[in-house]
Amino acid sequence: MDRFQAMRLFTRIVELGSFSRAAENLGLPRASATQIIKQLEAHLGVRLLQRTTRQVRTTLDGDGYYQRCVAILADMDEMESSFSQAAGQPRGRIKVDLSVSFGRLVMIPALPDFCARYPQIQVDVSVTDRQIDLIREGVDCVLRIGELRDSSLVARRLTVLPQVCCVSRAYLARHGTPQVLDDLAGHRAVDYQSASTGKSIPFEFTVDGRVEARSLPYTVAVNNGDAYVAACEAGFGIVQVPAYHVTRQLAAGTLVEVLAGFRAPPLPLTVLYPQNRHLSPRVRVFIDWLAELFAEPKL
Repeated sequence: MDRFQAMRLFTRIVELGSFSRAAENLGLPRASATQIIKQLEAHLGVRLLQRTTRQVRTTLDGDGYYQRCVAILADMDEMESSFSQAAGQPRGRIKVDLSVSFGRLVMIPALPDFCARYPQIQVDVSVTDRQIDLIREGVDCVLRIGELRDSSLVARRLTVLPQVCCVSRAYLARHGTPQVLDDLAGHRAVDYQSASTGKSIPFEFTVDGRVEARSLPYTVAVNNGDAYVAACEAGFGIVQVPAYHVTRQLAAGTLVEVLAGFRAPPLPLTVLYPQNRHLSPRVRVFIDWLAELFAEPKL
């Protein structure tokens, strides 16, 4: 039995809550995964996992063993990465999660620079508009836009992103241009509903140094950033988005900014990663690259 392989498999089963998903994640047959864990439990002389038809949970011994495995495997990865770095550059795979629009419009276009600097690092990019569990899903770090809820993750703020209200020219031709907030009476918005909560997110405006929330009636509601902008371009109403999302449309004149004197507070951009794991050199250089990328506001 390869004990390090067994430890990696065991930690992935705990984190993913599934033998089959862990086996797939590590490229093992499901039957092999079952046999490896049986051998590991026999070697240790304890039951590590409680298995039912619906879930897999650690026993008390299994929980303690998991904590030790995480630390040992992180140390081993750190050691191997340090030798790789001494011999050249960091190598290996990192998995990063991004929101759909930010990934498409900002991060993917910027990645060639990182990959040119660190050609031995593979970057697996997942793009979602939902909250994810980094440990269970095997993600090294995530980039999130907006104020963060309480989290056990380590958070490093990278920059702030300005927000704009904009609308299509066709909409303005029909409804006129709002100059002050009271002009919003009679206007319509594209409603943005959170993908995680389903709740509508109101507009925010800065008025005399304070933030004021406003909700407008709508015809179309969406829960995705790209669909939000597309609905605006189709003339369904006003949207409020990070400026990076509509840079091209504003430059082309297909969308027009409105209420520029009442812009909402900028949104923080933060990178998060688990605190119970050592930061490997490959993840560290990626986070440092992010900090450099956003050191000066470009968006």
